[in-house]
Amino acid sequence: MKIFGIVGWKNSGKTGLMERLVSDMTARGLKVSTIKHAHHSFDVDHVGRDSYRHRFAGASEVMLASNKRWALMHELRSELEPTFNELLAKMLPVDLILVEGFKKETHAKLECYREEVCDPLLINSDDTICVLASDIQIQDINVPVFDLNDTLSISDFILKHQGLL
Repeated sequence: MKIFGIVGWKNSGKTGLMERLVSDMTARGLKVSTIKHAHHSFDVDHVGRDSYRHRFAGASEVMLASNKRWALMHELRSELEPTFNELLAKMLPVDLILVEGFKKETHAKLECYREEVCDPLLINSDDTICVLASDIQIQDINVPVFDLNDTLSISDFILKHQGLL
């Protein structure tokens, strides 16, 4: 499968860009999936719900299914966090998987950068970043630079880069 990442510091615009890219690419007829890495604990379940009660009771996996969607929750308990490749192996085949986070992986990436964040550019230490999207002009960078809000141009770049356009 084709894989392309979106990276950047917290509040750099990654999630908003991911949302716009998925919307644009699926409107073009592509089948797109996403993987998001969270550095914090998260829960997709709610206290008191049946599925939460199953997990709390000790179930290793809980599948929740309806006529609209299904979700499989896997409790790691004392297991190690799955690797990026192990997570990818669980995904069904699609035209493109967009990845938010997973900065240290080796797939091609776009860096989101906002002036207000004030952190150093990741591109200076990561040669897998092949394009930059920012809210300011950035000079002396050896990759294409797009306006962070120019979703169509960014989408075109990614699709061309991945051989999908």
